[in-house]
Amino acid sequence: MRVPLYRPGKPLDFSLADAGAIPVVHVKVASLLKELAPGDVQLLPVEIDGQPDPFCLVNVTRVVRCIDDASSEEVEYWMPEDGRPEKTGKYRAVAGMRIDPSKVGDAKVFRPWGWNIALIVSEEIKKALERIRATGTKFKEV
Repeated sequence: MRVPLYRPGKPLDFSLADAGAIPVVHVKVASLLKELAPGDVQLLPVEIDGQPDPFCLVNVTRVVRCIDDASSEEVEYWMPEDGRPEKTGKYRAVAGMRIDPSKVGDAKVFRPWGWNIALIVSEEIKKALERIRATGTKFKEV
């Protein structure tokens, strides 16, 4: 697979493609994820135009129903009157998301059910990424 270069400059170890949905990572980040969260991700080698280093697309395979509606700043659900029956009962918006850690189990890398634009990593993964000084990462406690 080949991915076009979206932004010229120094390559990041972690970035997002396809409107932020698909993580693209340097092989050093991919190796870390393969070691620490093998059951949570699928790694697909990819070539990036103009980049000699190896990169991977990360398919996050773990989805966890863990959003804590009461603790989150704001959640909205699709309602029948919205005219989107296929979405009724699903999250329409989540702001200031908080999760219930008791529902996460052994997941190290996952997306929360119903709000798959969020990518959540465990504290262990966060610290490992910081230890290798992975560029492009941003963390917010949930």
